[in-house]
Amino acid sequence: MPHFHIDYSANLEEVLDMSGLCEAIRSTATQIETFPTAGIRVRATRVDHYAIADGDQKHGFIDLSVRLREGRPDVVKEDAIARIFAALKDYAAPAMAEHSIALSAEMRDIDAALSPKFGNIRDHMRDRT
Repeated sequence: MPHFHIDYSANLEEVLDMSGLCEAIRSTATQIETFPTAGIRVRATRVDHYAIADGDQKHGFIDLSVRLREGRPDVVKEDAIARIFAALKDYAAPAMAEHSIALSAEMRDIDAALSPKFGNIRDHMRDRT
């Protein structure tokens, strides 16, 4: 863990490179000590059906959900979400200069007892961290 899930309005498809945004989030997350590199997952899902503010279709959104295993102190989580949200804002800034876009983020703890995990990614990583 952590898992990053980006929901974004379909009208941003031509405005922002979502693969680039995923990479920006991943890259930032690897610099945050509390996030083990092997556990980082970033994905983006285009939302085709949405309604925003006054209903004008020019408005778009990016909503970032961060899920991570419980147990980290609040101060660590607050620092982490601030750094991740800053990366999102920085990446979106050029598009926001010309388009109406709302950004949001939320971090949630996952109960480890109710979230089994298994994988061998660490076995296949170059530096095995």
